[in-house]
Amino acid sequence: MTLKPLSIIYNARSGFHASNKEEVYEQLLTYFTEHGFEIQAFELGEQKDFPALMQSIIQRHQSADAKGVIVAAGGDGTLNAVAKALIGSNIPLGILPLGTFNYVARVLNIPLEIMQAAAVIATGQQRPIHVAKINDQIYLNNASLGLYPLFIQRREQYNAKFGRFPLHAYTSGLAVLIRDRKELKLEVEVDGKTYPVKTPLIFFGNNQLQLEEMKLRIAKCAEQGQVAGVVVAKSDKLTLFRMLLQLIRGQLEKAPNVYSFSADEVRVYSRRDKLTVAIDGEIVEMRPPLHISVEKNAVNMMVPYAAASV
Repeated sequence: MTLKPLSIIYNARSGFHASNKEEVYEQLLTYFTEHGFEIQAFELGEQKDFPALMQSIIQRHQSADAKGVIVAAGGDGTLNAVAKALIGSNIPLGILPLGTFNYVARVLNIPLEIMQAAAVIATGQQRPIHVAKINDQIYLNNASLGLYPLFIQRREQYNAKFGRFPLHAYTSGLAVLIRDRKELKLEVEVDGKTYPVKTPLIFFGNNQLQLEEMKLRIAKCAEQGQVAGVVVAKSDKLTLFRMLLQLIRGQLEKAPNVYSFSADEVRVYSRRDKLTVAIDGEIVEMRPPLHISVEKNAVNMMVPYAAASV
């Protein structure tokens, strides 16, 4: 029997903390071998030149008789790094959801139980998903400027000190609002129309499940492959605390001075040399202008049969 290549790119720092972790990994290797896969594993943090690593992995799959599957094992940040290399490729991408929130897996109806997710990789079907882009980066869930990158940085401090828990997303937000308010002066071009904006937070979402949990009407727009955005129009503490409260309640659109919009294309201009952007939970520095768009049906995912669209 000709073995199909299976390449697992994993993040040892993900939120997966099962007490029987080694036993689960042994079960995974046995399961994939029984389904005719030849397995190679690569740790994300050990690779200094990740793009070169991904090119060698892609070459491995293109040279084989069967395409096999490339698997991202970790949180949505790990998935983002792997998906970026596979845009336009015919090699399917599988998910072993080991993160804290796992929004991409959840929106695709991929089980969060590891062995059930492995079954989707081995026996599921391929489905193309939309990938949002901001300059030369992609985001599968969200990209944001202003306060949100500060939320992420503070959350990671809490995670390092106390462990990874969803509660830290909210406590870090509260800490930032108390101590670290900041405001951006931007020009936002939405489908060719330019608006001056003074904002503490601008947020772009690509995952309709995450947007639905915030009770945002633009969730449907993201599902259809449009840029979906949220902008906060005031930066006083009362407005920001109300925004955080409604965010926790899942009713962000009801917060005062919070506006959502959708477009085919958005550009963000600033007089600053660099802007700090949070992309799927990772912090990067980007030179403006920022160009935000969506590449439709860009990556083939392994999903259960009759999975939700994305």
